[in-house]
Amino acid sequence: MKFPERFLDLLQDDSKALLYLATSMSDGSPQVTPVWFNTDDEYILINTNEGRVKDRNMKARPKVAMTIQDPGDPYRYLGVRGQVVSYTREGVDEHINKLSLKYDNKPWKYREGQRRIIFRIKPIHFDEHD
Repeated sequence: MKFPERFLDLLQDDSKALLYLATSMSDGSPQVTPVWFNTDDEYILINTNEGRVKDRNMKARPKVAMTIQDPGDPYRYLGVRGQVVSYTREGVDEHINKLSLKYDNKPWKYREGQRRIIFRIKPIHFDEHD
């Protein structure tokens, strides 16, 4: 599924738009986290630390919902329903560094004991709000 044309600006490498990721807890209750993200033109990529709640939830229950909000207009956002299709530990340091440069304008600082992981999420449905 292609990303909607009029929201591509939120997906560009120079955008500071955050993605609000909703996952499901084991009891079915929702859990929401704002995260850094980027795309590879087909999938949404999220880099997190293994062991966090969102990591455990996406591995156990791969259906997710997301909102990507325009940092310049809080009423403009792209809602996305999707499914985690894979995750990897390869290239994680380079990816988190790229995201750190995008969002914080500085290189990522490794934190002792962290094990990073990248989730690939396939968009299944879009809700456009502008």
